[in-house]
Amino acid sequence: MLAHGFGCDQNVWRFMTPAFTSTYRVLLFDYVGSGHSRLSAFSVDRYSCLEGYAQDVLDICEAFDLQDVSFIGHSVSGVVGLLAALEQPYRFRELVMLGPSPCYLNLPPDYQGGFSREDLEQLMDLMDKNYIGWANYLAPIVMGDDAPDELTGELSGSFCSTDPLVARTFANATFFSDYRHILPRNRHPTLLLQGRSDALANPSVGEYMYQNMPGSQLVTLDTEGHCFHMSYPNKVSAEVLAFLSR
Repeated sequence: MLAHGFGCDQNVWRFMTPAFTSTYRVLLFDYVGSGHSRLSAFSVDRYSCLEGYAQDVLDICEAFDLQDVSFIGHSVSGVVGLLAALEQPYRFRELVMLGPSPCYLNLPPDYQGGFSREDLEQLMDLMDKNYIGWANYLAPIVMGDDAPDELTGELSGSFCSTDPLVARTFANATFFSDYRHILPRNRHPTLLLQGRSDALANPSVGEYMYQNMPGSQLVTLDTEGHCFHMSYPNKVSAEVLAFLSR
């Protein structure tokens, strides 16, 4: 089960899925409000915290009666997957988190999530005042300098195509939350994949998660950008397959 991150949809996995389809049953989905999901099902109340997105995951598991799921989540979906696995552990076999972060805020002196609250509030203010400008500003930061222009443009277009209310709600749930307290409760084998250079989840965040998550292992890839499943799909797929077949 592959879960996309903020501002994206299931299409981001197209570079990796060929490596899995011959061995695994692969399930892709869009969170409510993202991609081609039914916008009328979106509720600010439900999706103002990550538990709402975790419920999407559990609803899909129930609809397909899924057991023994290998959950692969990019970015904030790593924590979403952990929330789902803590709620219904019997449905999951293992977790894979690509560029995850339990908290994007700097909370000195012990935790550096990457952003000050002021920085994030300014970013949200830009989203409210100039949504297209916000998308065009954020996409190159997320993708990294090494990413092909077409991928950066695709991410910017994905941001722009997301309903502004959905994007604002998901952004608040992502960037202003703190789920560090749930990390020690993990009971599933977990692969943490961290990029060498990632503007949204720096290496110290991956190390923090590894130190605080029982059953986790940390692999740092020689990659740049937050969406390394798109720009370095072969590297990511090789690490994930090795973990799943251990």
